[in-house]
Amino acid sequence: MKHIYKAGAQPDAPTILLLHGTGGTENDLVGLAEMIAPGAGILGVRGNVSENGMPRFFRRLAEGIFDEEDLIARTAELGSFVDAAAVEYGFDRSNVYALGYSNGANIAASLIFHQADVFKGAILHHPMVPLRGLELPDLKGLPVFIGAGENDPIVPRRETEELASLLSGAGADVNTHWERQGHQLTRTEAEAAAAWFKTQA
Repeated sequence: MKHIYKAGAQPDAPTILLLHGTGGTENDLVGLAEMIAPGAGILGVRGNVSENGMPRFFRRLAEGIFDEEDLIARTAELGSFVDAAAVEYGFDRSNVYALGYSNGANIAASLIFHQADVFKGAILHHPMVPLRGLELPDLKGLPVFIGAGENDPIVPRRETEELASLLSGAGADVNTHWERQGHQLTRTEAEAAAAWFKTQA
């Protein structure tokens, strides 16, 4: 997968996996990661799917309607890529946090739905429920920050609440932060994520 990698400032620094929104690139969330987790390693990945020239991490059938077969296959593909990248670059695979926005947050959530120890924690900006009817693994203690919009036209409030409930029900420690700026990722939401991340150190 097309990607960028930057080692952390210290050998024990976490690595932040950056997962962009639709039409983004592997570089999109670098500034956000540096704000949230200064000194962390960075692995920015570009989605392999093209929707009218816009990179995504998996196909969708329409706005908010996922191609579930493709999502499951792409979830496995991304998980394998991160495993291989840890070997290639020599970072600690057990010390990786996901940082995703919109489409990127959705595939990060899908990874969590499929694999208990895939991340040490996750920051999900404006995610949806990636899949329904799936028995989640034991996520006991997994810290998850969800940034959401009370008036998000793409991710209704009930969708955010359902995702938080599913993750909490599997044992994750979920912190949901609400804004009123639609689907936008705002400065205050990023600051809230940074404050939350400090509590994870």
